[in-house]
Amino acid sequence: MNLPDTSRRRQTVTTAVGVIDRTVSILDAVKRGARTHAAVVRATGLSRTTAHRMLKSLEAHGMVEYVGGRGYHLGPRLLKLAAASLQEPSLRDIAHPALERLTTATGESSQLFVASIDGRVCVDAVESSSELRTIVPVGEELPIWAGSAGKVFMAAMTSTRAEQLIGASRPITPATPIGDRLRRQVAAARRQGWASSAGERQTGVGSVSAPVHGSRGEIVAVVSISGPTTRIRRVDAKRYAPAVVAAAREIERALGVQHQEDHG
Repeated sequence: MNLPDTSRRRQTVTTAVGVIDRTVSILDAVKRGARTHAAVVRATGLSRTTAHRMLKSLEAHGMVEYVGGRGYHLGPRLLKLAAASLQEPSLRDIAHPALERLTTATGESSQLFVASIDGRVCVDAVESSSELRTIVPVGEELPIWAGSAGKVFMAAMTSTRAEQLIGASRPITPATPIGDRLRRQVAAARRQGWASSAGERQTGVGSVSAPVHGSRGEIVAVVSISGPTTRIRRVDAKRYAPAVVAAAREIERALGVQHQEDHG
């Protein structure tokens, strides 16, 4: 029996660069099937004039294309950019061996998440061989304020940004922490260097997560394990945490991040 993720509701987050927010919202709308000008307006909430102006600009740059009779589609320039990114080893390529070892060591599914404007995105996953296991599809975007990986990301944010997300949080399940409860759990993740969850994003699913840092100390990703709460409950988190933290450090070393202990 598999336990797929069911949290598909999106949270709209804006940054200080409004034109980029609007551009991303249009690309996301087209990706999800908003093919006509009117459909893009409905999906993004932009005015008809703004949507029309931006669609024409994106079309001129090859980011979208208009196919007669079928409407707007993602454009060829995006494919070229994606192809260029694949010419160098990706974070996913570098981290995958550590995820495989983590799944072998714990017996649970493992995932690698990166932050996005709207939350966090699974960029790689290794499934457990157990009959009862969790599945998070690669490419799936999940809320950043529900689940252990989200709390790890929030723990590294500025207090202002973290408070914005805490204020925007809403319950997905009865166990989803919001308000002061979420604030305390984010603070705990900051202190201990890892976080856990049980049924917060999907009833019956638990997880343990740890940060992957870059050369400047910033978080570049979060590594997680997830499984049924019959095996991963809050009381089990400390048992799994060392393996998850070790996998995160392994990925950091593969990225070339030097640690103090590496120098003896």
